[in-house]
Amino acid sequence: MGRNVQIENAGDGIVTVSLDRPEKRNAVNFEVMDELEAFLDKYEADETVRALILTGSGERAFCSGGDLTAFHSLRTEKESYEMLHRMGEILYRLSVFPAPVFALINGTAIGGGCELAMAADRRIAKEGVQLGFIQGSLSITTGWGGGALLMERTLPQNALKVLCSAARYPAEACKDLGLVDEILPAPFFKEEAVRIIKEQLAENPSVTRAYKSVWIRKLAGSGLRERMEEEIRQCARLWEKEEHHQAVQTFINRKKESSTK
Repeated sequence: MGRNVQIENAGDGIVTVSLDRPEKRNAVNFEVMDELEAFLDKYEADETVRALILTGSGERAFCSGGDLTAFHSLRTEKESYEMLHRMGEILYRLSVFPAPVFALINGTAIGGGCELAMAADRRIAKEGVQLGFIQGSLSITTGWGGGALLMERTLPQNALKVLCSAARYPAEACKDLGLVDEILPAPFFKEEAVRIIKEQLAENPSVTRAYKSVWIRKLAGSGLRERMEEEIRQCARLWEKEEHHQAVQTFINRKKESSTK
């Protein structure tokens, strides 16, 4: 579909969306948002889709969150809110996509990458990968509504632990906490995950979409969209504070230093 997001439609009702910026650990920038929106505009109404798979290109990362170099110029609450709200809308649309959504976590999923994974109905992780809502280390909160999504996927007390710690957790711990549904070994990870997904799906898209509609009604009734929006506004308020900008600059400087060694 584009330079940053690859779409694979094998004609079996399963559509795969891969973030394709392996040199940036599949980080989200404005072009990724453009292409994800274009995908959703095209496929949300496609009644032949019985499932959607989200994953990342390469072996290192599912998604490393927002591209800090792309978003570092956003300084104020208003500027950051426009970006955060836009990506939050994409996550909400993925969470209420008319067919079941699976995240294949093929590598590291941190920050906004974890938020993206929580937009899926089920998460299958590769053995040995790490996940973490590390936003707290940058003096902000989850900014795309991923905290609200996380609380739909696991127990609130587990969600609070993961969010407040701002730590990385191995996939095995994430399964115990309810963030991950299944862990598969690294060799042939994606192939095996797709095989398992196909085994779990009825062949008729009308069936899988009908069951997903029941879940969507539950999400709507829980006020998910409103909770995501409040979370986004909260992050925007923290974004403009000097503590956040200093933390981001420190992170960028550290990355530059490590790349020159």
